[in-house]
Amino acid sequence: AAAAANTSTQTETVESVRGDILDSRGRVLVTNESAYQVSLDTSLMGNSRNDILSRLLELCREEGVEWTDNFPVSDSAPYSFTRPDVYTYFSTKTDDDGNEVRVERHTNLGALAVAYGWIDDPLDEDPEADAVTYLSAQELMVAMCDTFGIELDEENPVITPETRQLLGVLYELGLRSREITYNEYVFARDVDITFITRVKEYDLNGVIIDTETTRKYNTTYAAHVLGRVAAIDQDEWESYKAQGYAYDAVVGKSGVERAFENYLKGTSGTREIVTSDSGKIVSESWVVDEKTGETLEPVPGGNVTLTLDIGLQKTVEDALAEHAASLEKAGGAAAAIVDMTGGVLALASYPTFNLATYGEDLAELNADPLNPQLNRATSQIYSPGSTFKLVTATAGLMEGIITPRDTVFCGGSYTVEGWTDAYGNPFRVWCHRHSGHGTENLISAIKDSCNVYFYDVGRRVGIEKLNEYASLFGLGQHTGIETGDAEGYIAGPATSQRFDQAWYEGNTLYAAIGQENNRFTPIQIANYIATLVNGGDRYSVHLLDSVRSYDNSELLYQYEPELLSSIDIPEDDLSAIREGMFQVSQNSAIAQYFNNLPVRVGAKTGTAEIQGGEDSETNGLLVVFAPY
Repeated sequence: AAAAANTSTQTETVESVRGDILDSRGRVLVTNESAYQVSLDTSLMGNSRNDILSRLLELCREEGVEWTDNFPVSDSAPYSFTRPDVYTYFSTKTDDDGNEVRVERHTNLGALAVAYGWIDDPLDEDPEADAVTYLSAQELMVAMCDTFGIELDEENPVITPETRQLLGVLYELGLRSREITYNEYVFARDVDITFITRVKEYDLNGVIIDTETTRKYNTTYAAHVLGRVAAIDQDEWESYKAQGYAYDAVVGKSGVERAFENYLKGTSGTREIVTSDSGKIVSESWVVDEKTGETLEPVPGGNVTLTLDIGLQKTVEDALAEHAASLEKAGGAAAAIVDMTGGVLALASYPTFNLATYGEDLAELNADPLNPQLNRATSQIYSPGSTFKLVTATAGLMEGIITPRDTVFCGGSYTVEGWTDAYGNPFRVWCHRHSGHGTENLISAIKDSCNVYFYDVGRRVGIEKLNEYASLFGLGQHTGIETGDAEGYIAGPATSQRFDQAWYEGNTLYAAIGQENNRFTPIQIANYIATLVNGGDRYSVHLLDSVRSYDNSELLYQYEPELLSSIDIPEDDLSAIREGMFQVSQNSAIAQYFNNLPVRVGAKTGTAEIQGGEDSETNGLLVVFAPY
């Protein structure tokens, strides 16, 4: 009875282990490993709280251990708010009819002092005010010191960096005690045994060392695709709280980790812990649900299998790194490879980064002008150049404007009777080969990438039909890939209006060869080519193949291809387009690169100017399908 009287019982949420991520051949790309973490429970610290926290922070500084600190104030003087200084909250005031109405208030971040009771609310004195400046960062910390029992010189209250750090921890604890009624605070993650030993030596009450699982990466490739995990940010908390997450839960922040969070996270458990008055654990047990009688143990997340082939991914990333790095002005590179039903086989962006060392490399990554964190394959839009000519060819064939045998003579330039430029001169546009290609049919025009041929087809098809077929191929639209992508846009009157640009009849010619305002992502372009060569069926792009339970005993989900649109391209027309692409791989300037391949392929190059003037630069594109 005496022992029982000196114990306390509390429950805590125990997070589940995240599921593994595998490639299409069953190779585990991301799994888990055990690590140590440091948690804080102020209910065990008593009146020594500030001393215990100060000693812990001192140990962290000595051992180089980073800790959780989201306090929105800079680390050193002169102190300032590190988030935008507009803070919005809601209160009530009485309207003219005597009714209480909810009012949105705008203040600076010093309003935190009011939210946590550190100072009185000035709105109590002037309830009609809609915007109030409360405190500067310095004044906020002085008010916090008074509340939290940190002594300062009254005449000259100096906030040292050490005091600022202590207030950062107290701020984190304040969030949990006031907003979430949750005492434990994960102070530091993935700490080493040296730091743990020193913490144990000081016997700091309320400083708890336990184990957690962290992500282990079995590959240095596919960083943009796989994505990273981290603790919930403050601005994400309300959303995750509604889903039953603990405040210190680790969640997917990008890539597959974020896209398939619901499959990977598993189900958290609830544990009851009995501790003595000195903070030692007397017993612990899983809570039993009163309604169902089930023990609330955590259930690991599902194992997610991707369409990705990590061997192909490695090959593609290595090729990008080798060749992009050798180009004097390369501003990055990307590659996207999809199968005929939109499954992503490889998705690479250069430069890239290492997920295993992301935290250590973050400052360097942020400072890199090439932005290695940007996934150029899905989030960057590019002019497609001549790769778009296959859209123009399809539109011409499907609308009966041309046949594969029809010819156009290329003398190096193209004019239209009755068309004039802004100066009244005959309108003239040029082929990339100013001496001309001579007589071209569809197959030779694709092989030679003859601008004149596609100017003529584009003019006769018209911009409305070009836009219609580009849309059917999925260009200028989200592809459906689960990790998200940029939409891009198709050249035409509507896009020109969007950018406050004039649209003239002659712009159709530039649009027909992939110039003007055409801007697409590499993943869009890859799926467009897959749609073309598979006969016109466009599928939603996807990374997810299947999900199985953590012990692989149960199939939880199996992806089924999702058909989005179809173009019923006649076989003769399709064969001609494919033949033209085959000739690019056999009888063009790039044919040498395909000579030693074990399969025959079809290809199309594209070059697009991205900057005018003397420093003009170009994007180089290549699309390929295999086997021919």
